[in-house]
Amino acid sequence: MSPPIPLDRAALDRHPLPPIAGGDKDSHGQILIIAGSRDVPGGALLAAHGSMRAGAGKLQVAAPDVIAMPLGIAMAEAKVVGHASHRDGGFATSALDSLGELASRADAIIAGPGLESNNAAAPLAAILLGLGKPLAIDAALLHVLPHCEKQARAAGISPILLPHSGEMASLLGCDAAEVEADPLAAGRRCAERYGATVLVKGVESHVVAPNGSAWHYSGGGPGLGVSGSGDVLAGITGGLLARGADPLTALLWAVWLHGEAGRALGEKVGPLGFLAREIPGEVPALLAETTSPRA
Repeated sequence: MSPPIPLDRAALDRHPLPPIAGGDKDSHGQILIIAGSRDVPGGALLAAHGSMRAGAGKLQVAAPDVIAMPLGIAMAEAKVVGHASHRDGGFATSALDSLGELASRADAIIAGPGLESNNAAAPLAAILLGLGKPLAIDAALLHVLPHCEKQARAAGISPILLPHSGEMASLLGCDAAEVEADPLAAGRRCAERYGATVLVKGVESHVVAPNGSAWHYSGGGPGLGVSGSGDVLAGITGGLLARGADPLTALLWAVWLHGEAGRALGEKVGPLGFLAREIPGEVPALLAETTSPRA
């Protein structure tokens, strides 16, 4: 199989984002973020910031009701819909029908950041995969995806999977050391198994299409290795999906934007010490620069 393609401006030019539509927020797409728990409410907030900075027009967040009100205050731009909570602080199984109904009305969905891996996780993943919507899956829902392999392969639109090595190990039923020894091979196995567009996160990241084609990104810097960084990346990915980008285009751009935002912060703040919440603020300028015609 062909070696991975460098993920740079030339690669992005071959996968352009949809043109910017009119000024109405509906024309920029509605994103639904299903995220957060009592112990990790910030996962939803970071993903929300990432999605809006990537250009999504309307934002809804579905969260356990124990955290819905503070999330709504923290993210004033969002409609935050609280759903029944389990005693562990995640979603109760009684919330599944209402979560599916809400997701059916969105243009794109991010699911997983900050969620609890409880009894609601696998049924939720199966419901979302069956909707035929652009979908990015992260964190807790990746660990339960082996229970939904058939639904993933049958999804009308290739789901985007965003695992780090431990989550990839769960997806493939192997050790994390095996993933770390050959992340590209792991990404290709995962893409084939689930019919998915896959990111293998790491110091150097690999994006793999369902057909095994791959891209390699080595920028960004060490500062991106910080709590919450992956939630922001999920949000950027979902925001681009909401704008109408296909899964591969959305993921390629999201990885590059996330990495280049880290590089920019490294120059402003230092190689270490910036916060995940600062990453989204760099994205609009990067988008403006890279979507303008080059001389």
